[in-house]
Amino acid sequence: MTTSAKPVALVTGASSGMGKDIAGRLLADGYEVYAGARRLDRMADLERAGARALALDVTAEQSILEAFEQIIRMSGRIDVLVNAAGYGQYGALEDVPIDEARRQMETNLFGLARVVQLCLPIMRAQGSGRIFNISSIGGKFALPLGGWYHASKFALEGYSDALRNEVRQFGIDVVVIEPGGIASEWESIAADAARQVSSSGPYSGMVEKFIKMQGRKAPPPSVVSDMVIKALGARRPAIRYSGGLAARPLLFLRRHLSDRMFDRLTMLAFR
Repeated sequence: MTTSAKPVALVTGASSGMGKDIAGRLLADGYEVYAGARRLDRMADLERAGARALALDVTAEQSILEAFEQIIRMSGRIDVLVNAAGYGQYGALEDVPIDEARRQMETNLFGLARVVQLCLPIMRAQGSGRIFNISSIGGKFALPLGGWYHASKFALEGYSDALRNEVRQFGIDVVVIEPGGIASEWESIAADAARQVSSSGPYSGMVEKFIKMQGRKAPPPSVVSDMVIKALGARRPAIRYSGGLAARPLLFLRRHLSDRMFDRLTMLAFR
């Protein structure tokens, strides 16, 4: 085992979108970056820029163990963990197969939690570390057709709050990032899932409206990377950072409107 002279970062979900952009920004800021994802071929550009690409499936125990073994063997430490792996399983709750619901929770919550479990002993021994959990404004309120996605992000918010207070005594910070709309392939994946499971049944009207909502001009993934870099530069980072399309106004409304009033506002979009 060797110990890296640079701070070491592990970014999951680094093959596209926010994860890839965050990995690139950390490289530019002088970190030794391990970019983890299932699709190795989509991280060739990060490898050319100096990242170490890892075949990492956060839902597969052996894949996670092998990735950590490689990081410790090659660098000897982990200073930053960015949990960016995730996707949106959309479709009416009546229609989404339970196996798909389990896959959603495995990816967005349980896989993330297993990666954290393996990071914590390393960070605790170092007496420092920062963990970034990429949540969503969808971890604060739920929209129709996204029930399992929202359930995973609501759970991640609670998990992160508990984790933060458990590990702060060891010099480890836990930061939650809550993006709104961001330009990525996320929207098309969510729309395709909703279309596949609910386009021909009693929820077809909702699916049509949901698909029409997609394609709004959203800011690039750099909005999320900016939040991560800002938190890394802070002596005492904020507990939560939010940004992206409609993030702050929607979070403001969720905080200040009653449940019934927020429901009415939500359903206006589906009429």
